[in-house]
Amino acid sequence: MTSVINFIINLQISSAFLMYSENVAKQYTFLCHQVCIHIILKLVFRKEVYMLTSLAFIFLIGLSMAAICQCLKLPRIIGMLVTGIVLGPYVLDLLDPSILSISSELRQMALIIILLKAGLSLNLSDLKKVGRPAIMMSFVPASFEILAFFIFAPYILGVTRIEAAVMGAVLGAVSPAVVIPRMVQLIDSKYGTDKSIPQLIMAGASCDDIFVIVLFSTFVSMAQGGHAHISDFLNIPVSIILGILLGAITGFILSIFFETAYAYKHLVRNSMKVIIILGFSFLLMSIETWLKGTISVSGLLAVVSMACVIKIKSIDAVSKRLSEKFGKLWIAAEVILFVLVGAAVNIRYTLDAGIAAILMIFIALIFRSIGVSICLLGTELTLKERLFCVIAYMPKATVQAAIGSVPLALGLPCGQIVLSVAVLAILITAPLGAIGMDMTYKKFLSQSYSDVCK
Repeated sequence: MTSVINFIINLQISSAFLMYSENVAKQYTFLCHQVCIHIILKLVFRKEVYMLTSLAFIFLIGLSMAAICQCLKLPRIIGMLVTGIVLGPYVLDLLDPSILSISSELRQMALIIILLKAGLSLNLSDLKKVGRPAIMMSFVPASFEILAFFIFAPYILGVTRIEAAVMGAVLGAVSPAVVIPRMVQLIDSKYGTDKSIPQLIMAGASCDDIFVIVLFSTFVSMAQGGHAHISDFLNIPVSIILGILLGAITGFILSIFFETAYAYKHLVRNSMKVIIILGFSFLLMSIETWLKGTISVSGLLAVVSMACVIKIKSIDAVSKRLSEKFGKLWIAAEVILFVLVGAAVNIRYTLDAGIAAILMIFIALIFRSIGVSICLLGTELTLKERLFCVIAYMPKATVQAAIGSVPLALGLPCGQIVLSVAVLAILITAPLGAIGMDMTYKKFLSQSYSDVCK
């Protein structure tokens, strides 16, 4: 390709001499113009190659490391996270800055894909079984973890109470990117579905982030000298309700569109439906951004709600086919998501955290486990099933990678230590939770053979 560009340059230079041999001034101006154009062309070309090289590294090395971890009986996510850390800007720095600049958007797109598959796998009758525990799982475990930081972090890490609350809010969220794919896998293989355990965990994990992010914004404002308002906390239920309603309406409209098209002999292929659904999912996430500061709407819940309504309104064969197609998209999206999460991790900050931070993380996990156990009181779950729920609610990754650096960027005194603890929490809990789920689900959960036979 480079030789082609050089050939074009030489050809145009030769043409310039032939065309403008009588006028030296015009010839010189023309040549300068052409040289500038082709310098820009070469720069763009080099950038494009570098971006493609980065994508090649992400897919090929990420998948290779995932396969190696799978052979070693370790979760694939570990290989992808390690790939991102090593290729990222804080170690080898082999990823194009252009990719890193849109990293959050790419991670969001990947998360949308698995949320759509999750919504197409959910059954509303199953969600009704876990109504109360699911609602409690969306805020109780996170509250207990924040409480642990509020009580112990001032003594262990030497921060103020409000700084401890900020730290707890950063660390309080479970990672839907780690948890939801595994719950979808359990639903597909019918593990724990007789008691709706995957649905319970998935529903709780989808709302958990909203609660934590609202608290984080409030605590950061207080740390900057502001005050908390009741309206800030009212945003939590408003965000959840509006997100569900917006998604349900969108899903209903899309279902009517697909049915009408079919009635008038304009068959919309399932592949085309996937693209349309993805487009509306991106739009729902954008609406959350557009309305930020005016009214709170959960884009992630809107996406899940839309997928659920499409599943309800579609025949089983269609919803199953759509779910399979999103499952295939997830193969590529998974690599992008976790490699870029790893790339966002500055491993150097773990050196600053030390043993005290590790101790604080595990104390917080104990409190979180107590919170999960309280949520499951009064249910029919066995001890093993409750223990699985505790393990499934451990992983941290996406939220911590997204907001862990915010206190430091805002100039808060606790910014450095918050980021250090967030990085360390990702490195500890993401593999720990993933390994725990992969090793225990067959032992702790029962498989619904009747559903498998269907």
